[in-house]
Amino acid sequence: MRLLNRLSAAKVRSCQTGKYADGGGLWLYKREDGGAQWVLRVTIHGRRREMGLGALTDVSLKEAREAADKWRATVRENKDPIKERERLRREAARNMHLLKDIAVDAFESRKAELKGDGANGRWFSPLELHVLPKLGKIPVAEIDQNDIRDVLAPIWHTKAETARKAINRLGICLKHGAALGLDVDLQAIAKAVALLGRQRHKPENIPALHWREVPEFYGTLSDGTPAHLALRLVILTGMRPGPVRNMHLAQIEDDVWTVAGEGMKGRRDSTPDFRVPLSTEALSVIDQAKRLARDGVMFPSVRNGVLSDATMARLMERRGMKARPHGFRSSLRTWLAEATDVPRDIAETCLGHTVGSAVERAYRRTDFLEQRRIIMERWALHVTGHNGAVVKMAMASK
Repeated sequence: MRLLNRLSAAKVRSCQTGKYADGGGLWLYKREDGGAQWVLRVTIHGRRREMGLGALTDVSLKEAREAADKWRATVRENKDPIKERERLRREAARNMHLLKDIAVDAFESRKAELKGDGANGRWFSPLELHVLPKLGKIPVAEIDQNDIRDVLAPIWHTKAETARKAINRLGICLKHGAALGLDVDLQAIAKAVALLGRQRHKPENIPALHWREVPEFYGTLSDGTPAHLALRLVILTGMRPGPVRNMHLAQIEDDVWTVAGEGMKGRRDSTPDFRVPLSTEALSVIDQAKRLARDGVMFPSVRNGVLSDATMARLMERRGMKARPHGFRSSLRTWLAEATDVPRDIAETCLGHTVGSAVERAYRRTDFLEQRRIIMERWALHVTGHNGAVVKMAMASK
């Protein structure tokens, strides 16, 4: 009597509803609805187990017998075949985590650390633009230094800062994968850097007008449009264009503009709000902007939302200028260094920079608002051309 391979291909095709043994615990279950399933019956640790091997439409008689042989061998090793299959599936799933999925998960886990929950995309964009198109569909456990070198080599020297950010973010993704229990090569980044070599590109500072040239340019911003008014306020406050573009009427009280901590570059949600003293000239600009405000937004775009990031820069580009809006922060800082005796701590605070260690800041609980109010009024006088002489101010740090 045949103990194995009792069924034939013809029998499998023609058999009616019921259960049919092929031998060695392999059975074909045929249902009334016409469907059919391969099942392997085994006994392990004194317990009977039924293990599905797939539907007849997907698994042929030959494939079912091969699978049955495989799992019977597992039983002979005193292992439960169902649990062993699940273990292998979990292991395969760990090793098949694609980089694109790990990158998204890593980004989600870090949103709370990023300004505005990373809504502007600057954290993720280096990966999205330069890494994921080529490596995104590769399991993270398979990525090595050669993959990283090949994908970043085209921009390693020509777009050095972008490449630096991309490899930094990629390193975070690999660490995230390792934290998930994946078999990731955490040395791949260091090895890739060794292969890529030292970057030749030297970072360039954002072009800026010399502080002596600012009054002339400021005087040309006279048409009262949101772009002109916003650019005036960038110059007068020393703030980055971003917070100025997103200024809201509710943030202004008397002569103080309060910028939320998460709205400041390099700051987190736990960072205290930053108070910006508004000079007489700045308040005048704000009064003009209020007439154009929409839903409390001081500098609205033509359609929806706020003034775009490029609008002010293009205004300067059209005039043939190399300087950019962000560069006026450098103009202010250089004026503070060359034309005043303002202490460094106060000068840096004028630009919204964090000064000193966490311990120092814990004891020095001041944002120098009153001192900065005087300084920014003096700066406004210079900007509007009302003071011809270099201003010297002996300021004592408190």
